[in-house]
Formats: sequence, structure tokens, C-alpha cells
Amino acid sequence: MNVKKYNGLFYKDGKFSPVRDILSVEIGLSISVNGTPFTVTMQTPGQEKDLVRGLLFSESIYRELNAHPKLEATGINEDGYITAINLVVPDHLVLKDFAGTRNVMSASSCGLCGKTSFDDDSQVKIINTGTLDPALVGQMFDQVSEQQSSFQQSGGTHAAGAFTMDGTMLSIREDIGRHNAVDKVIGDLIYSNLLHEAKCLTVSGRISFEIVSKAISAGIPYLASVSAPSSLAVDVAEEAGLTLMAFCRNHKLTVYSNTGRVRTTDIAEAMAPVNRK
Repeated sequence: MNVKKYNGLFYKDGKFSPVRDILSVEIGLSISVNGTPFTVTMQTPGQEKDLVRGLLFSESIYRELNAHPKLEATGINEDGYITAINLVVPDHLVLKDFAGTRNVMSASSCGLCGKTSFDDDSQVKIINTGTLDPALVGQMFDQVSEQQSSFQQSGGTHAAGAFTMDGTMLSIREDIGRHNAVDKVIGDLIYSNLLHEAKCLTVSGRISFEIVSKAISAGIPYLASVSAPSSLAVDVAEEAGLTLMAFCRNHKLTVYSNTGRVRTTDIAEAMAPVNRK
């Protein structure tokens, strides 16, 4: 179980009453590669192999798609949660000398915590020949919402989803950290051999540079969020060829980068006021 019940006091109209609420579990997961510590990330327990696979892929530590590494659970706590994992892979397939660059605590709210630089040399220009129907984006979020079991119980987890261009769901993962949810989706897609089919990534939190970086690293051309993007996220997305959509709520959205890759018949008219400013 990735949720637990806790006692609390609920205040309303000047009175307290006892409550027993369901909260999301958060634990530390230590990740090593061939015995060398890489990072400790705070995460929701479960689907650790997806998290490790996706994280090391998006960080360009191990990017083989067809050769799955051996994962060893090297630590388990008293509740039965995995607290440490070691990835075993031939040394020549480890793409970066990461020792000393990220082997510290990485908080669930910050995918860059523990890094010493932006380290974006793995990013490549996304070549996208299709156009996405914006009407499908709301349907994507509806599908994710229907399957957010942890969030429905606790209200304390983020979710990420991966979809084809026609809106077919390929993967959904939840985690207390939005970056972890994205990594878990990427890892699941790799294990399912579906990464090449993923065209749109949806996230439930704000879009930071780190989220954009992970989508670019995975080669996913569309990124959509219910929340706001940062300025750096938009700038990096535009440069890399990624179409970034934010404030995707109630079947509405705003496209901030590479707007011509969203299907519309009135894009020139819509952009005219912006271009005249």
C-alpha cells in the first residue's frame, strides 16, 4: 500500500473533531549504479523499477532501450518498502561519470536537487511531423483522472500519463513527486517497448525546466499540464521543438511553444493580436 491512515483534529466553526485521514506515503529511495551511489530520491513506494529505469534514461546515465539491466533491491524497511536499489549494467554502457554530481538527496518536489549543473547536453531537437488535435488533451486528462487511485484516496499524489497522437493511453503512473511520476511513465514505456509511440505527456503539476528536459530526452513532442509553466520551461521547449501546453483545465488550454503543431484552422488569426504587440 502506498497510503496510510493518520489521526488528526479537524477544525470547523470554532470546534475541533477527531478525524482519521488517508495520506500518501513518502520514503527515501537510494539508487546506485554498479554499487556507486547516484542519488537518494523521495518517492511514493511501488513501481521502483519503472522509476529507476526512467530516471537513469532521462538523466542519460543508461539509455539502452532493448537491453534491460538487472535491478537489485538492496534495502527494505520494516514496512516492507524498498529503500535502496542497485542497477547492474556493463560499465561501458554507463554513459556518464556521475560520481559526485548527484549522489545527494533529491526532494520529491525538485528534480534538480542534488545536481551541480543543468547538464542538458543530452537534449536533441525533436522532429515532429504531425499535428495534435487540442480537443484530445482534455480527454487525456479525463482518462488520467479516472485512474488516479492514490490521489482519490489521499489527495496527495501527482500523476503523469503518456498518450499516442490519437489520444490512446499508453501509461499512467502516480507519485508524491511530479518528476518521479514522469520518470515512472518513461520507465514503464521502455519496459513495454512503447516509448516510440508516446507523443503526448500529461502532468498534474507545474511545468519546470526539469519536466521539459525529461520529455525532450524521451523524444515526446507534446507536453501538457493542468498548471503553469516557468519561463525557462517555455524557452527550452521552443528551442527543442517541443509543444508545451499549460492550464489544461475544463477542456481549455494555452499553447506556449511551437504553436503551429497544434491542429487548428485559425492559428494565423489567433496569433495576429500577439504578433502585433
